[in-house]
Amino acid sequence: MDKRSEARELAMQALYQFDVLGDYFFAELGAFLRENADDELVRRLADEWTRGAWENVAACDELIRTAALKWELSRLSAVDRSILRLGAYQLQFCGEIPGKVVINEAIEIAKKYSGEQAPRFVNGVLDAILRNLKAQD
Repeated sequence: MDKRSEARELAMQALYQFDVLGDYFFAELGAFLRENADDELVRRLADEWTRGAWENVAACDELIRTAALKWELSRLSAVDRSILRLGAYQLQFCGEIPGKVVINEAIEIAKKYSGEQAPRFVNGVLDAILRNLKAQD
């Protein structure tokens, strides 16, 4: 797995911790990253993406709500919410990362960590977010 993919996976896991523990996890984030990644670049990217996504969680959740019309965030698993929040954050705030890369990486994470239907769902929601963002520009 390349370093950016590893960082995305780690960021999703950290976002899951934030979803469960709330802002309390900020105090634990550094230790969590050190325990789960040996590479400095992986830790740095995961930290940047995790903090960015959590600090912008309301904006990310709104992007998800707009794209997933028939789903309420509270009905999604914490894993799926974390994958979608990371993807929404990267689509909205990380313009240097191509949208298709964000979506493909999120699908791979969903395949590894979530249920059978999750990859298709993640693809649909993030693709809709990307279309909505492009339409706004």
